[in-house]
Amino acid sequence: MNSTDLSVLKAAVHWLKEGHRVAIATVVQTWGSAPRPVGSWLAIRSDGQVMGSVSGGCVEDDLIRRVQTEILSRDLPEMVIYGVSQQEASRFGLPCGGTLRLLVEPRPELLVLEQILQSISNHAITCRTIDLSSGKSTLSDGGRNDTFICNKSIMKTSYGPRWRMVIIGAGQLSLYTADFALASDFEVIVIDPREEYAEGIDREHIQFMRGMPDDVLLEIGVDSHTAVVALTHDPKLDDMALMEALKSPAFYVGALGSHTNTVKRKARLLEFDLTQAQLDKLYGPIGLYIGALTPPEIAIAILAEVIAVKYAIPTPAKKFT
Repeated sequence: MNSTDLSVLKAAVHWLKEGHRVAIATVVQTWGSAPRPVGSWLAIRSDGQVMGSVSGGCVEDDLIRRVQTEILSRDLPEMVIYGVSQQEASRFGLPCGGTLRLLVEPRPELLVLEQILQSISNHAITCRTIDLSSGKSTLSDGGRNDTFICNKSIMKTSYGPRWRMVIIGAGQLSLYTADFALASDFEVIVIDPREEYAEGIDREHIQFMRGMPDDVLLEIGVDSHTAVVALTHDPKLDDMALMEALKSPAFYVGALGSHTNTVKRKARLLEFDLTQAQLDKLYGPIGLYIGALTPPEIAIAILAEVIAVKYAIPTPAKKFT
């Protein structure tokens, strides 16, 4: 779940606890060039306050009006479609004749939303299935490869923790990598036990931890929504972190270093309790090959590779000089 939809969930829970009537709209299908992807959320309070977006601002005003005057008085989820015709698409400002199909829930269940929020805070994935004939939800364990389903009977979707990047090292490259990761909607944790980096990275929304990297990784729990990037260039720190990261479910593990140093690192790691299959998960030298030379350019290359792996996009072979 990205930070925007997580904010929607938190707002809906807060408003319901305060006693407000709240409707939740979910993008369930798009045609053409729709601005927001399937699964995007919008929470609408009875007084017109909103959190989130389903169209980037194109249809929200009309949807708020319909929720206030019609939908909140009902008990069951309702399908709302915008942009069926070119005229209507133009009226609502949907680009290229895009169309949105939304499921609007006028009576979301507070207990269910609280359970989803708790699951996310525990870095777990939860699947919610809504019975459209009753509006009731059931929760079950979800998986990273779950697919969104919406038909005449149910809507089934999964909610998981935010994508997270753990950076080993608090140097200049880590600073740029952390900034780009934040801009890409990752939760960011920086680990560095060295005294010369005792003050860490002074950035809002970045958590700095001073323990030994392998210990901290075990402490925070590395899941399938976590990328671990080792950027200290110090084998004593990077290798210890990599040994734990490569045994974890992390979707990406990468380490800074030349091709020669990467070969040496892999040989060292094989002397410990790593298997060849675990070692094959290591991305090194880290980052897409784009000819990057400066710290910000290398950080861009790192984020590009992490994002490609996140979306299961094949990465090109790297060139070595």
